[in-house]
Amino acid sequence: MRLAKLANRTLFVLSVVVTGSVAGAFVWALLFVMNLGISFVWDSVGARFGIYFPLAACLVGGLVVGLFAKRFGPYPEDLDTVMAKVKRDGRYDYDKLGVMSIAALLPLFFGGSIGPEAGLTGAVAGICTWVGDRMKRFGADFQQLTSVGTMAALSAIFTAPLFGFAAPLYGDGKDGGENGDGPKGAATITLPKNSKIVVYFCAIAGALAAFMGLGALFGGGMSLPRFTDIHVGTAELAWLLPLAFVGAAAGWLFCVFDGLFERAAGKMGDRPVAKALIAGLVLAVLGILLPFTMFAGEVQAEQLGEVWASMGALALLATGFAKVMVTPLCIRFGWRGGHFFPVIFAGVSIGYGMAALTGTDPVFCLCACTAALVGAVMRQPLMAVLLLFLCFPVKGVVVMFLAAALGAAIPLPRSLRKDKGGNGGGQAEGAMPDAGQGTEG
Repeated sequence: MRLAKLANRTLFVLSVVVTGSVAGAFVWALLFVMNLGISFVWDSVGARFGIYFPLAACLVGGLVVGLFAKRFGPYPEDLDTVMAKVKRDGRYDYDKLGVMSIAALLPLFFGGSIGPEAGLTGAVAGICTWVGDRMKRFGADFQQLTSVGTMAALSAIFTAPLFGFAAPLYGDGKDGGENGDGPKGAATITLPKNSKIVVYFCAIAGALAAFMGLGALFGGGMSLPRFTDIHVGTAELAWLLPLAFVGAAAGWLFCVFDGLFERAAGKMGDRPVAKALIAGLVLAVLGILLPFTMFAGEVQAEQLGEVWASMGALALLATGFAKVMVTPLCIRFGWRGGHFFPVIFAGVSIGYGMAALTGTDPVFCLCACTAALVGAVMRQPLMAVLLLFLCFPVKGVVVMFLAAALGAAIPLPRSLRKDKGGNGGGQAEGAMPDAGQGTEG
């Protein structure tokens, strides 16, 4: 009996490693296709046209995205919805994996100001559910592969192990099962806490190994630039609160715009083509005036780091604040996707703008502004800091946490608070579930 239990546990751990590796490989594959599509549209085709090419590309993109949504429905689902279903049901439907994957890629091909994390996470959750369904005869532990795979996917997408590790554990015990991983009210075999940590670690290791290994061999992937050299002096500390307030104001505006566009989209009714064309037109106009407002933002953040000193503070601030407007517009008007990468880019642009205005250390400004902005959008300072470790140094952790806490503390208008406790809401997909906020995009 004991030998059979040990064999079953060993098989489960091996399955977790394989599941993490599959998740990492799938994330890499979709990002690789995304990069190929963007390169074809904007380099191969766009190079033949002038500065007004975004107008044609975004309008064509709006038409394609709208027609696809009209035919197949509003896919992909937002990250809040995906993770809430995984936590509640312990599974995610996999009957439309192809549709979800294509829907996640289309708006990215045409320059949408969104991130890929929503579609990628939903597709990975579906794949892991499919695997779990076929292995559940070996034990109820295998029903947890969906949660494990989702966490591994988040780690691979953001190349941020701590964020991916903490996301599924956030709110443990609230959604059924002893640890919150199983279907509500279902009888599941939950792992002891220490074993659970080991299992999640194995999944993250498998995901990152597959993701980074394939990236090293074939290229591709997706990552923000890494800022390492931060100076924290008297001048920087004197500017901490003003910088955080500017970033928090941008995050507050993101939530307000998100709520306004959600209502506007609701009033327009079931008109996916019209909505997507409107979003494409606005995106194109902003892309012509402020080119960095387009795309997810990870490549643009690296490019911005090379030219920000010559752009001027006004252009940098305008780019960041325009980004927090156009991203929720895209999401609510049918260019469905995530907001993590665009929001981080917006904070980086605003941080560079404030560095140009104040003359203080640029990386310090980036840490303060970006953390406050992300904190205001997520309403969870700790999760915001764990996410931002992917691009900012550990030395800036105190600055980031203080700024994120300030951003999360600024109250939203009552009309945007989706939960009875009044702790948040109105933001687009991406805030971790079980915190009483977040809405379906």
